[in-house]
Amino acid sequence: MSFFSSKKKQEIILSTGVIALALGLALGASGISSEAGYAGIGPNFLPLLVSAGLFLCGGFLFWEAMGEGFSHLPDADPSEASQAPPCWSGMAWMSAGLLLSAALITTVGFILSCTLCFACAAHGLRQANASPAQAAQPLSIRSWVLDAFLGLAISAPVFWMFTQFLAISLPGLTQSGWL
Repeated sequence: MSFFSSKKKQEIILSTGVIALALGLALGASGISSEAGYAGIGPNFLPLLVSAGLFLCGGFLFWEAMGEGFSHLPDADPSEASQAPPCWSGMAWMSAGLLLSAALITTVGFILSCTLCFACAAHGLRQANASPAQAAQPLSIRSWVLDAFLGLAISAPVFWMFTQFLAISLPGLTQSGWL
């Protein structure tokens, strides 16, 4: 006879995993130089802050798991196996957008690479949300143009905020600092 139920074991494993992830992040952050940068805060401050928050979340999860458990979650019904299968084409579009953005950022600049990343991610999310019959059909030119426009509308202000107002260097398309 087991001391913990299967659900409680899963909850303990999950909370322990979150704590282990936090400790791993803190270990990695401790390897970063703590030499003070802007406003006296070193580059390891944010990773340490995130790891501390993650550790607290893991601690709270562990506390809940050892107590009543994640009581607000409904029990899974094994007869309800009607979950949608993973959308591999959607994941491929999102991965391609991320990889292309990383590969092209120094060539085409921050704004265009982020626009491409956004458009590919939006296409992937649309495929993941579509029915199998809809996913097989290619998206219209209009949807690609709209996604590119939205990506541009998001990435351009971010680029200008970082380069013009915060004086942080990001790869641009031109040397003027505005594209």
